[in-house]
Amino acid sequence: MPPVGILVPAAVALAFLVLPFVALLDAAPWSALPGLVTSPAVREALWLSLRSASAATALSVLLGVPLAWVIARGDVPGAGLLRAVVTMPLVLPPVVGGVALLMLLGRRGLLGRHLEAWFGVTIPFTTLAVVIAATFVAMPFLIVSVDGALRSADSRMEEASATLGASRWYTFRRVTLPHVAPGIGAGAVLCFARALGEFGATITFAGNFPGTTRTMPLAVYLALEQDPDAAIALSLVLIAVSLGVLLLLRGRWLTGPLS
Repeated sequence: MPPVGILVPAAVALAFLVLPFVALLDAAPWSALPGLVTSPAVREALWLSLRSASAATALSVLLGVPLAWVIARGDVPGAGLLRAVVTMPLVLPPVVGGVALLMLLGRRGLLGRHLEAWFGVTIPFTTLAVVIAATFVAMPFLIVSVDGALRSADSRMEEASATLGASRWYTFRRVTLPHVAPGIGAGAVLCFARALGEFGATITFAGNFPGTTRTMPLAVYLALEQDPDAAIALSLVLIAVSLGVLLLLRGRWLTGPLS
């Protein structure tokens, strides 16, 4: 049995985190819930959220794992500063990230004006913008997880591989990646959950257009202004999906930091 000095604040913390969800369940319009959550607008927003979060997670794994390796094992100058920079989206208000993305990829942005002039490509207020915004705020979760896994992993197997003449690329693919796979899986789950709930950067950079950029969090915000019961119903759907993903993936195959 934990000592009282630990048990009491732990119970207060648990209540602080759980009671808001209890209140949401208590306020839910259970009789009208089936009709609210199966409406075409909700299914459209949920499908867009799932597709965007999946694409953001795949992009984060593709780009974030190599970046985490560079930070943890690349022996690059200023690795500490680099680690701080790439994890800034964790502490920045998401709306600031949306503004930054507009300044980069907007029609008058640093890169956006050239994309439009040279290729006729406009990114803001499209589904691609939703994916980019979600990736920007979610990728640091993956990087932090993989970076931690790499720094805590035993490097002797990699050193042995190098001693036997293997290239660093071969060692990365055949030794390092399998060794830190649980950390990658844990980071991917966190990344997906964060991308699924992204709001601030999305509404700033991608807007709120039905069928194109209106994800579930945006649909909840819009419904809260017009129909609180619908907002509660949508919130329950989003909570259920997020919790289901975390529990399913964690229970099935994660044996790393989340287990």
